Amino acid sequence: MNTFPNDESLTEGGEGWSEDMELAPVHPGDREEPESDDRPGERLQKVLARAGIGSRRVSEEMIEAGRISVNGAVVRTQGMRVDPQTAVIAVDGRRIDVRNDKITYALNKPFGVITAMSDDRGRPTVGDMMGDLAPGLVHVGRLDQDTEGLLLLTTDGELAHRLAHPSFEVRKSYLAQVSGSVSRDIARRLRSGVELEDGPAKVDSFQVVDTHAGQSVVEVVLHEGRKHIVRRLLAEVGLPVSRLTRTAVGPVELARMRTGTIRRLTRQEVGALHELVGL
Repeated sequence: MNTFPNDESLTEGGEGWSEDMELAPVHPGDREEPESDDRPGERLQKVLARAGIGSRRVSEEMIEAGRISVNGAVVRTQGMRVDPQTAVIAVDGRRIDVRNDKITYALNKPFGVITAMSDDRGRPTVGDMMGDLAPGLVHVGRLDQDTEGLLLLTTDGELAHRLAHPSFEVRKSYLAQVSGSVSRDIARRLRSGVELEDGPAKVDSFQVVDTHAGQSVVEVVLHEGRKHIVRRLLAEVGLPVSRLTRTAVGPVELARMRTGTIRRLTRQEVGALHELVGL
């Protein structure tokens, strides 16, 4: 039974919106031109091109087709100016991040590594794993030392705060290997809520993924952030956890990242996180 997603490396795609945009031919209009007026902001098509959505010529075609919106309104006029630090820009209804000053990474944290940027006891940390990328990064929440899987790290402090704060109810998904079979009553109890020593807790969803030789793999989705919450919940209903892997944080998924690998989130993924927490 091998249902944990750590066997193959993830081939990261480019940050372009689609293949035809990435391969768009060079056009004279794509080259830098002197600005002809002193209106504030940057031309929208220039911002889109820098964000990897497509060349400026392709961006103009997308604007003409009504595929671009700014602050909730569809843009039809060429040459609109925007502030990339504050404008909410979407392509085909999906928000994208166009700011260049913030970076967010996904790490597939291995077992035994602690969620800290450094450790005075010499234990391996996620800061060690990030290496030269570490300066300025903060980890979004924590994974226990004996829990594997998706951990986000970012230079965007407000994004990190909102993703981790319980009031924003960001869902996290886990795969847990447990002993024994899982009855329907257990699923019902977890969805209804169980009493723990620090108060009641419940899952958003729960399902059995696989069962083999006295072991089961279950998927748990919840927005709780209390310490050891998944292990404690499952232990309370008679399912001790032998292995735990976080597979998703909101819309960002671990997918097929190998253990110990790092990738930078795409602008579309960062935009989706911003939208999720109201940034």
